[in-house]
Amino acid sequence: MIEITGAGKQSLLAGFILSVLYLFVASQPVFSQGPARQQASDMELLRDRFTGELLEQQINEGEIRDLVASIRGDGSWPDINYEDTSRTAFEHSRHLSNMVELGRAYKKPGSAFYGDPEVREAVHSSLDFWLKHDFICENWWWNQIGTPERIGNLLLIMDEELTEEQKRKADPIVGRANLEAWGARPGGDLIKIAGIMGKHGIFKRDREMLDEALEAIAGEIGFAVERGDSTDMRGLQTDFSFHHRHDRVTSTLTYGQGFAGYFVDWAEKVSGTSFRFPDRAIELMVDFYLDGICKTMAYGRYPDPGAKNRGVTRRGALTPYSAEVPEKLLRVTSYRGDELETIARIRRGEQEPGLRSSRFFWHTEYYSHQRPDYFASVRMYSSRNHNMEVPYNGEGLKNHHLGDGYTFFTRTGDEYTHIFPVWDWQKIPGTTVLQKPSLPDPGEVQQAGLTDFVGGVTDGLYGAAAFDFESPIDPLSARKSWYFFDEEFVSLGAGITSDSEYPVATTLNQSLLRGQVVSGSGDGKGGEVHRRGAHALEEIKWVHHDKTAYLFPEPAEVYLENSRRSGLWYDINNQIWAKKSGEVRKDVFTLWLDHGIAPRQAGYAYIVVPGIKAAEVEEYRRSSAIDILANTPRIQAVRHGRLNITQVVFYEAGEIRIAEGVRLSVDHPGMVMVKTSGGRVEEMTVSDPGRQQDSLRLQVTARFEAGESERAKVTWNEEEGHSVIEIELPDEEYAGQSVTLK
Repeated sequence: MIEITGAGKQSLLAGFILSVLYLFVASQPVFSQGPARQQASDMELLRDRFTGELLEQQINEGEIRDLVASIRGDGSWPDINYEDTSRTAFEHSRHLSNMVELGRAYKKPGSAFYGDPEVREAVHSSLDFWLKHDFICENWWWNQIGTPERIGNLLLIMDEELTEEQKRKADPIVGRANLEAWGARPGGDLIKIAGIMGKHGIFKRDREMLDEALEAIAGEIGFAVERGDSTDMRGLQTDFSFHHRHDRVTSTLTYGQGFAGYFVDWAEKVSGTSFRFPDRAIELMVDFYLDGICKTMAYGRYPDPGAKNRGVTRRGALTPYSAEVPEKLLRVTSYRGDELETIARIRRGEQEPGLRSSRFFWHTEYYSHQRPDYFASVRMYSSRNHNMEVPYNGEGLKNHHLGDGYTFFTRTGDEYTHIFPVWDWQKIPGTTVLQKPSLPDPGEVQQAGLTDFVGGVTDGLYGAAAFDFESPIDPLSARKSWYFFDEEFVSLGAGITSDSEYPVATTLNQSLLRGQVVSGSGDGKGGEVHRRGAHALEEIKWVHHDKTAYLFPEPAEVYLENSRRSGLWYDINNQIWAKKSGEVRKDVFTLWLDHGIAPRQAGYAYIVVPGIKAAEVEEYRRSSAIDILANTPRIQAVRHGRLNITQVVFYEAGEIRIAEGVRLSVDHPGMVMVKTSGGRVEEMTVSDPGRQQDSLRLQVTARFEAGESERAKVTWNEEEGHSVIEIELPDEEYAGQSVTLK
């Protein structure tokens, strides 16, 4: 039996089916399905649904009183700078929010301000002020999305309370959100603009405008490769990751989340009407939400900062996600309903996470591993991708090394909350970085990758990631790999080389300091508790902090800092809110290895065990099932004895012993995961991180009786005592995906 794996159990056949379904969806006339009378009735229903949602949230009475009391006679507010329209300022956004909040307070039944003439006057005065000045920001997003959306919402809320002149003046401002706008491009922005345009069509009762907007929204729900334009691959990828730009930087949790949110909101609003979306479009969105977005989050709830790009430098970037989107999907479809309900219950705090998966997203070079008690991920990049998003609008100013193998792991989801202003951005967890006196200019954050061999191998439950790392910023190279199991993961580094005058460090973690830090030398005498400060620990076998152990197979010299730090949001984000923010102080735990100045072929190996007490570490170490079989620039490999799983990274053709009496060889570079039992191979998973091979030929000195397949051939050589496996690898948009034989 053969399966194509990677982003879960997604097969080539399934990918083909989804592609065909997308073409079917895109070709169907799905809007205005019904007589004109029904469509008109449905239009009014949509008005009620959108307006009702805008009025749902509670009113902050104190805020409304302050806004009414402080508004000037001309409709402006004294605490807003109306002169600075730059990308990093534009406090005008607060004026827009104030208008909407006043409108909600005035129109919400049961509100203390419902029908209040003073509030009504404040709404009209503030709207007239905006319409008079029509403020334009240097950032196109405000002009084509932010401002039109907010004014469009106010129009729906106030509706017949508006004067004809207000409607006339507001129309072209909201109308900047149109399908010909510069920002209306695939990859997340088009669907937002179409949504704003659709709501404006509802406000104007313009069925043609609404139809055009809905057609654009539905047209975005498909794989980017199916649009037929090979030069524009923005949007949903076949591994269920998401690209916003041509740089192929992971955007699943940023623009992809917004993309999903807008579609799902519309899908719920138009359900049960003549404007409803096809079931197949909704089902593809469910797949993206569960297999893409939720697998880029701890427990499907806490966002991974390694997948956040410049957004990680925004306050509140790691706020847990609410159950709103899965709840809306459940109201629209029963497809994968049990999984959606699980995510919703976890997010509502009604269910403990029990999720188990291991996934590699080959289009974005991102790996995630989920267990009931911890989540871990690795962010990488290759010659096929850039390392990071450009620090647009003054955000993400120190993100130079965030893609250099950032290894995020969490038990609780809040170990990094608001830590980033005080972070040492050259000691990002999992990365091997040159420790320079300062980071390069923010203009050098985004860089193209320099190596091909970057990838992962996974059967959907276990797996490994590999990164042939060559820094595009510094004179530094290394071969790094990660191996994921149930209770732990292993990190290996080899061939670490630099000719710089500055030292090189590999960071194990940099998180909020919580409780004691204890280290042990493996002498059976227990651990040493470390006071706050900076420490150089020699001949150390393990370190424990915050119910997580860091173990070293060989005694290591480890550097620890557990102390208070201070920093500013404005150091990493030049937006006006950050400039006005005060100093941030946090207690921080940092653990790293120092490879020295100008290392040659240096290496490291460590094991991370989340969810363990300090008193349990010695017992874990003595009974550990982890066996590091190789850690060289040619081969890196780890075996888990209890699971009988061996994961191997072949940077070149080679051979290695994977179990007692069992040797494995490959004819080309690749990654292999083997499950054995009693001297036999039960399952084998392979991939080509370099995306250069059509096939892979393996030989293993054990019997392997895999099921027949058109894509794989397994032959047992009785005389020589080995099995020969020849596997046809996925290609084109599936190149880099794993293949499992069992």
